[in-house]
Amino acid sequence: MRPGAGGARVAAGERPEVVRVGLKEQLAGDLKEAMRAGDATRRDVLRSLLTAINNAEIARVNPKDASSSRQELAEPDVLDVVQKQAKQRRDSIEEYRKAGRDDLVRREEAELRIITGYLPQQLSRDEIAAEVRAIIAETGASGPKDKGKVMPVAMSRLKGRAEGRAINEVVGELLA
Repeated sequence: MRPGAGGARVAAGERPEVVRVGLKEQLAGDLKEAMRAGDATRRDVLRSLLTAINNAEIARVNPKDASSSRQELAEPDVLDVVQKQAKQRRDSIEEYRKAGRDDLVRREEAELRIITGYLPQQLSRDEIAAEVRAIIAETGASGPKDKGKVMPVAMSRLKGRAEGRAINEVVGELLA
């Protein structure tokens, strides 16, 4: 017998049941590995991600409802929190560059590299443009005045696969 998925014992020759680990659990496991490896940067980033997820779970509790209790975030919501953390790092990098703080830029870039490892592969600009063209055709948009029709559809369809800023730029260019 050998350990299988989730610590279950599996007889030799049998395939262990594949268990998909959620993003929050993956972050917690990777935090333990980073602590064992003595990787302070990775440890700190993972702790901040888990803290942001926990804070989002706490924020959902209604203090006026006595029966309300803390519930774990669904996988898409956890992904949203991680994406917000990545956006925070990008915004910080931009501000630190303006201020000439290269030391802080390097630190934020290192943190961003760790965070993006947990995000789905982002679409290229050409892939975003192809999706937006299809949305423009579906909505019948014809000019800049129709941006309000296209953006909500594009944002929902490309959620998690493209940054909002990139989507906005492509929509603006294609409707101009």
